[in-house]
This record gives sequence, structure tokens and C-alpha cells, in this order.
Amino acid sequence: MTSRRSLLATATLVALPMPVLAQRATQIGVWRDPNCGCCSGWIAHLRAEGFTVADQVVQSVAPVRRRLGTPADLLSCHAGEVEGFALEGHVPAAAIRRLLAERPAGVRGLAVPEMPVGSPGMEVPGAPADSYDVIAFGTGPHRPFMRFNG
Repeated sequence: MTSRRSLLATATLVALPMPVLAQRATQIGVWRDPNCGCCSGWIAHLRAEGFTVADQVVQSVAPVRRRLGTPADLLSCHAGEVEGFALEGHVPAAAIRRLLAERPAGVRGLAVPEMPVGSPGMEVPGAPADSYDVIAFGTGPHRPFMRFNG
């Protein structure tokens, strides 16, 4: 016969929240050129960090960038979108997590312009890593969001 104590213990375990790792992963849509090699490295970084990635190979990323509102002076080699925010280039998972946690007013997205060595997907064995900024853009002037040393 089941005791009251064991029923209470079972009910308590059922009522506990699921562990964070068991929750559904955040999905990031990625649009990339079919000839891009480093884009797959960024996608691998995102997946290793627990994101689900919808990888979309397109002939031109330009229409996606226009839809996302990515400024021309911040372009890199691929575009992404997460929970309504634009991503451009090799944005590290840590910056994406901070963006989603803080959701700063006036920020439409994050960009890592160009392709800094040492950024996720741009690791070059034997080459010194660049220091680079993740730039927040949206209303008002662009501004540094986070700084990384590849």
C-alpha cells in the first residue's frame, strides 16, 4: 500500500520545473550563400551551444537582409534571425543569449562586420585571433554590445 509520504514525495517531484536542458532549444534561422565555407562553422558553433538552426542556402542573402533591416555598413557573409532579432556575420552565442535575456530597447539586431579571425566559424589554426566588437543596431547610432578576443 502506498503511504502518504511517498505520494507527497511523488507529487513534489512532478511539480518541479523541467531542467533547462530539457526545454525546447531556441531556433535561429540562417541564410547563406551556397559557396560560403565559414558559414557552416558558425552554424556548428550555434548548434554546439544548444541552439536549433534552420540552415537555408539561398542564391542571394540580400532580400533577407532588407527584410531584417541590416545596415549596409555592417554586412558580413551570412544573415540570421532569432526571435525577431536580426543577426549578421559571426555573432557568438554568448552575445545572442545576452540579447535574448536583456532585449534592449531600440535594438533590432547584432552584427559582427566583416570576418574577424577567431570569431565563431573563422578559426584559423596558427593565425593570431582578432579582437572584435559585436555591434548593436536599430534606432539611433550603432553601438558596441560586447567585445571578444577570438
